[in-house]
Order: sequence, then structure tokens, then C-alpha cells
Amino acid sequence: MSGLVGAPPRLLAGIGLLVAAVACFAVLDTTTKLVSLGVPLLMALWFRYAFQAIATTLAVLPRQGWTLPPTAHPKFQCLRGVLLLTSSTLAFFSLKFMPVGEFTAIVMITPLLMTLLASLTLGERVSVLRWALVLGGFVGTLIIIRPGGDGFSWATLLPLGLVVSNAWFQILTSRLARTEDPVAMHFYTGWVGMLLASLALPFVWTSLGSWALWAGLALMGLMATVGHFMMILAYARTPVSTLTPFLYAQIGFAMLGGWLAFSHVPDDLSLLGMALIAVCGATGAWLAVREGRAIVQSP
Repeated sequence: MSGLVGAPPRLLAGIGLLVAAVACFAVLDTTTKLVSLGVPLLMALWFRYAFQAIATTLAVLPRQGWTLPPTAHPKFQCLRGVLLLTSSTLAFFSLKFMPVGEFTAIVMITPLLMTLLASLTLGERVSVLRWALVLGGFVGTLIIIRPGGDGFSWATLLPLGLVVSNAWFQILTSRLARTEDPVAMHFYTGWVGMLLASLALPFVWTSLGSWALWAGLALMGLMATVGHFMMILAYARTPVSTLTPFLYAQIGFAMLGGWLAFSHVPDDLSLLGMALIAVCGATGAWLAVREGRAIVQSP
């Protein structure tokens, strides 16, 4: 952290925005787990994207004369929306069965998986140390999941599917961000997610008699929308490679949310797995700074 002393205010503002964004995502995940106790997950998913789509539309379109944001790659925008919706769906179902902190730690191996995908699909050269960090991240995941253990079930594999879809989402995002307006990307992601989630809405809709459930749905949409917007602002001010280590603050926020909402404290092995994932991920980000290449954006 000593490298931040004397850093430009714009860089520090970006770091602050990112930390606030991951705090919003932790609140989103904690609220999702709470809401899932009384609301069908696909219905909650629709509300999450409807809030983002409507809020982004009201924020963006009036400034553009009520015309759609321009994009040179509508097909890839749609694919990006599908990938994020897939990730959100897996996240919602994962949180129904897993503690928030452990779930968040597993999701944080996404940057490490992207290293593997870059090697296999893009032909990028990966150093031995990077392979060791990828292996360490997966070992941390296995420590949390503990296949064959008493607490293991099929549901604990859901975050791994989320990691794969999220990694492809991040790779596509990094490619589109070179030529596309981030606000336009946020706009189309919200609408693709809402329209696709609407297909299942008639089959899962149920009346909600509790105001607390409605408040929870609104909070989910608010946290997702504000969190993504602050992340866009953060990446506009500060290089991705500088911000990446601060993404792992979400693990701490998630553990705090799990403790406050559910009185859950991870056991010693889970804490060891979380620490291993965070150390490997942050070290990978440090290497990316040294190598001059880093591709990470949290969903």
C-alpha cells in the first residue's frame, strides 16, 4: 500500500470507487440470500435486471434524445448480456445453498481462470509462476468445497459454473471495452438480462405479502446498478492493473454480511481456502502490473 502514498487524487478516487462497488456487490449477495427465503429466485432475478434496465435508461436516454446508445457490435453486446445473466442465475442459486463469504471467495478465482483461458484459447504465454498461482487458487477452492466431505453437495459445484461463465464474460468485456462506450455496455446488458428473464416470469410470479421482501428486491436492484456504475467510474479513472488487488476486499465484505445477516463465521479450513485464493489472486494482479497486461472487471 506504500505505493499509494503521494498517488494522484484521480487514482485514489478510482480505488475508493472500486472498494465501494465491491461493498455494494457484497450487500447484493447477502440480500439475495435473504430474499431467496421468500421469493422465487427467477422472479428475484427479473427484478434485479429490471431495476438496472429502467434506471440506466432514465439516466442515459434523455441525454441522447431518447435514441439507443450506438454500438458497433450488437451481437457481442447480446452475447455479453447472456453471459452475465447466466452468471447471475448461477450466483442466485449458489447463494441459496452456500454462505456468502465462501461463495464470494470461490467466485474470486475468475481472474486466475482467465489466465488459463488466455493460454488455451488465445495462445498467450503463461509463466511458471502464473501457473502456480492458478493451481493455488484452485487448491483454495477445493479446500472450501471439500469434495467428499460431510458438507459437500451438488449445490457447491454451482459457483464453479459461475466462474467459467464469468471468465468468458470478462474476456468479452475486455475486448468490447476497447471500442465500446462502457455506459452503452451497461445499458444493453440490463435490457438483455431483463428481456430474457421475462420469459420465465409468468411461470414463477407470486404475490408478496411482506413489505420487507419488496424492500429486499429493490435493494438488490439498487446495489447491482450502483455497484456496476461505480465500477465503470473506477475503471475510467484508474488502470485495471492497479484496481485488481482491491477486488478481493469483497471477500471481507461478504464475510461481514454473512455474519451480520446469518451469524455465520467460516470455519478454519474455509478461512484458509479464502486466504489462499486472495493471496494467489492479488499476486497475479501484481504480476500483471509488472508484465504490463491485466484483464479484470468484476461483474
